[in-house]
Amino acid sequence: MTTIIAEAGVNHNGDPALAVRLVDVAADAGADCVKFQTFRADKLAVEAAPKAAYQAAATGASESQLAMLRKLELPKEAWTDIAARCAERDIEFLSTPFDEDSAAFLDTLGVRRFKVPSGELTNLAFLARLARYGKPVLLSTGMADLEEVRLAVQALEDAGAGEVTVLHCVTDYPADPADANLRAMATMRQAFGTPVGWSDHMPGNEVAFAAAALGASVIEKHFTLDRTLPGPDHAASMEPAELAALVAGVRKIERALGDGEKIPTARELANRAVVRRSLVAAIDIPQGAAITEAMIAARRPGDGLPPVMLPQLVGRRAMRDIRAGTLLSREMLA
Repeated sequence: MTTIIAEAGVNHNGDPALAVRLVDVAADAGADCVKFQTFRADKLAVEAAPKAAYQAAATGASESQLAMLRKLELPKEAWTDIAARCAERDIEFLSTPFDEDSAAFLDTLGVRRFKVPSGELTNLAFLARLARYGKPVLLSTGMADLEEVRLAVQALEDAGAGEVTVLHCVTDYPADPADANLRAMATMRQAFGTPVGWSDHMPGNEVAFAAAALGASVIEKHFTLDRTLPGPDHAASMEPAELAALVAGVRKIERALGDGEKIPTARELANRAVVRRSLVAAIDIPQGAAITEAMIAARRPGDGLPPVMLPQLVGRRAMRDIRAGTLLSREMLA
């Protein structure tokens, strides 16, 4: 079953009440997890760090990235309330730690796994420290080549991480579906022997649905209450109805994928006699006549002798007169 992560990220805008509302939206949509980002701005960026182009477009270029991040921090007590709300709503609480103190704090809140964002993939010392908690790790791989991913997976596994799931990702907001390259999931699955998934920054749900069909074990996608809210990520996020549609669509795809065994369904069996053909008398056949291929035709319904039995009937003799159109049976022929 595909784990669907509703990525709230920093779309709470630094407001604890809005963060709790995002938990409710994710739970109402049927997501498996709701994920935030836990950080201390001063440990994440320096004053001179510029904003990404999409961040500047959404929040203005006059302030630094550090100033923006400070507005998006949540106090420790807010995280306790968020985790409690997740427990109430029976949805997994997940947050990305961006520093070791944040990881330790999230551990005290009982997170079941850690998420590594794409920007930390090359921070191997940090990955090793995360791995020592022994928890499963979701590793986003945006901006990375295969060798960089290999080094990150090795760092996590060597330091004792639980199961590592590698998430293919395109770090662009919003990303162009032409850049999705979903076949990279299979490449990484084969290269590392890990489960793979898709961290989706594409508009719409079509690419996420394709990832599910290609075997993504995890699908993560940003969501917001309202795309017009101020903040760096809202414009590239889903609104509540779209999140619900994502969950419903992925679950439908899972059912459609099935178990791979090629057998007719129960509903197909009910139609088989209607649409398949049986062997019938093509002409009136008198008693005692030797059956030739020209005397037999294949016609619906399909509840008589199947057409594959034609060679077994040729050369036999009619036990009685058989009118044209009659379904043939073994008892009619000697």
